[in-house]
Amino acid sequence: MTDSVEAQDDSYAAARLRLLTQEARSGPPRRAELAALTDRWLADLAGAAAQATGATGWALLAVGGYGRGELSPRSDLDLVLLHDGHQPVAAFADRLWYPVWDLGLALDHSVRTPEEARKAATDDLKVQLGLLDARHLAGDTALSSALRTSALADWRNQATRRLPELREMCQERAERQGELSYLLEPDLKEARGGLRDATALRAVAASWLADAPREGLEEARTGLLDTRDALHLVTGRATDRLALQEQDQVAAALGLLDADALLRRVYEAARRISYAADVTWREVGRVLRARETRPRRRLLGRGRGTPAAGVPERVPLAEGVVEQEGEAVLALAAKPDRDPVLPLRAAAAAAQAGLPLSPHAVRRLAAAARPLPVPWPAEAREQLLTLLGAGEPTVQVWEALEAEGLVTRLLPDWERVRCRPQRNAVHRFTVDRHLVETAVQAARLTRRVGRPDLLLTAALLHDIGKGWPGDHSEAGEVIARDVALRIGFPAADADTLALLVRHHLLLIDTATRRDLDDPETVRAVAGTVRDTSTLELLAALTEADALATGPAAWSTWRASLLADLVERVAGALDTGALPEAAERESSAEEERLAVEAARTGGPVLALHAHAEPDGEGDALDEALGVELLLAVPDRPGLLAQAAGVLALHRLGVRAADLRAVDPIGEGPVALLSWRVSAEYGALPEAARLRADLARAFEGTLDIEARLAEREASYPRRRGITPPPPRVTVAPGHTSQTATVLEVRAHDAPGLLHRIGLALTATGVTVRSARISTLGANAVDAFYVVGKDGKALPPHRATEVARQLEAALR
Repeated sequence: MTDSVEAQDDSYAAARLRLLTQEARSGPPRRAELAALTDRWLADLAGAAAQATGATGWALLAVGGYGRGELSPRSDLDLVLLHDGHQPVAAFADRLWYPVWDLGLALDHSVRTPEEARKAATDDLKVQLGLLDARHLAGDTALSSALRTSALADWRNQATRRLPELREMCQERAERQGELSYLLEPDLKEARGGLRDATALRAVAASWLADAPREGLEEARTGLLDTRDALHLVTGRATDRLALQEQDQVAAALGLLDADALLRRVYEAARRISYAADVTWREVGRVLRARETRPRRRLLGRGRGTPAAGVPERVPLAEGVVEQEGEAVLALAAKPDRDPVLPLRAAAAAAQAGLPLSPHAVRRLAAAARPLPVPWPAEAREQLLTLLGAGEPTVQVWEALEAEGLVTRLLPDWERVRCRPQRNAVHRFTVDRHLVETAVQAARLTRRVGRPDLLLTAALLHDIGKGWPGDHSEAGEVIARDVALRIGFPAADADTLALLVRHHLLLIDTATRRDLDDPETVRAVAGTVRDTSTLELLAALTEADALATGPAAWSTWRASLLADLVERVAGALDTGALPEAAERESSAEEERLAVEAARTGGPVLALHAHAEPDGEGDALDEALGVELLLAVPDRPGLLAQAAGVLALHRLGVRAADLRAVDPIGEGPVALLSWRVSAEYGALPEAARLRADLARAFEGTLDIEARLAEREASYPRRRGITPPPPRVTVAPGHTSQTATVLEVRAHDAPGLLHRIGLALTATGVTVRSARISTLGANAVDAFYVVGKDGKALPPHRATEVARQLEAALR
């Protein structure tokens, strides 16, 4: 008997390996064949085990994913050994399970009587969901059929109680795992819109209370299963996490161009499942509320104007649009085939009322609505702006339009950014969702600008060029002008929109990377924006863009820099006069520190915890933690030494500003304003930090050796390979008094120290610096001068940039 079982195992293992290595048999056919092959093997094992132990009154069932026949290469085998309880089954179970373990297959198993199985399902929702997909493999078919019938009956009888529990489980999982359609390393199973949600929709359908929109749902689920199959084969592991380093291989295995094409396909599938889930859970809620509500009896019949019993009340929202049972639906008299503006009017009405747009209405609009003339009539443009100005409710309405292809029909350029991933840790959304989210944020800022229509449109279009090669701002400028004219804006407004899109990064880049005390900084921005009306639009767009990007892109510090820049540029535009070069006024504390440093000749510092005045700091401010002010007599290599000491104390530099002052006329003092965060939470004592700074400036602290020693003690960990650093020379008009070097690199402990060392080695002097960190990316600007105190000649500037880049590589 043992030899026979081993032969079966060897035969199954060989057949399984052949099946998994045949690329032509991938997808649903391979999963089905793998399940059938496994069915036969397990049935033979169970039969042999029963014969050897004399077991009777048993049945073997596949449940969960295996029950559905969805076996991926490394899937668990979900099995239930059912028995009638009349005799022991331990020996039988051991003979069944051990051959599975011996082959290295993952096994999720249980041994139960039908009553025990039903009780376990009552106590554990996951067990009940697994039994809904139970499938007979071997043994007594009557035993299997009875359990399947009773489990399904229990589910339907308990649906009003269990469905809210299932919905809560899905929501909790979404909060833990995030949205599959936006994650760069998504969990194909657990994230919202993943395989777990698709399974939940099957369970809802089995309850007979509601059903999901079927269009495209099976294709979406199949696409995620195919991706998981390829992931299992590429990694050789039972994983559902689509890690960055494996995406190109998975894409190749699926015959896709690259990792971006893979993510776009995954995102599209996830959105289809998420949208179906939203619609389904709304329907479940409506059914459950209706069951709780008892119709009131009327002794004298209906009053005039009272809806008939059982007829849902319909409340007008707009021409051709009404509210019914918590959704925006088309009015009975609506004629989408004669009203090309109706899709936008319905969407705007739904968003303004804070209601979802009925999927039936969207489907009807997609099937029957006439295309809009070009340019759009004024009403169509106004309805689009009304939709964009609704704030948060815009998102669900926009997703409904997207689900039926109406967005790309209205805005054909949208197709290139739809579901397009952004491989940047700062961004939390795909390009298209980021654009919608920017419009949501812009809706809160419309009272700040004279032309809210241009702000909302620019918000929707500012990254539209990311679907094209080259600089997305330049490509977006062309597209934005074309779209503006197509939707009916006059030529002057189209030009303004094009300018806003072309320069949507101008203000934040300038505020965080340029010396605002340099007149050329203000001159350059004023010359670009031209007038205060455009400036206020660009300022609001900048804030909305940053808020929509993620917490690393916006903070009170960045907001204050932006406000400072906008105030200076507005002053120049109002008066027509540019400010003269002048030193920025120091605060009282900075003056005190500078005077003390000049008198003592040593470093003087102050540490301040960073917090909002109202005690409600944002996520980035909490991460920044502490503001460090340092004053020290100016000297060569100062930046490198100070940054090295901070690195030794495990302080990460999130932002910094460096400038020189002469408080008592006895020589320059460098003032460094740092925003720092502790690598492991605990901040160093100010006295220890000052002592190490003094030692560093005296030359008695070997910073390089200490940093190298600490780095050598760290275990080497596998991680991503970041792109190489890049150093460029800003255009000559950026500053008349210094050369501006822009450094973009992967943030790491001691990075600023290494930059400072490299700059010192080139023989230049850092006059001022602007340091900022966005997620894992350092974006720094250094204003440097030569030994003569002037800007570097072009050839010298290029050579310094090359040397700095080489040192950082």
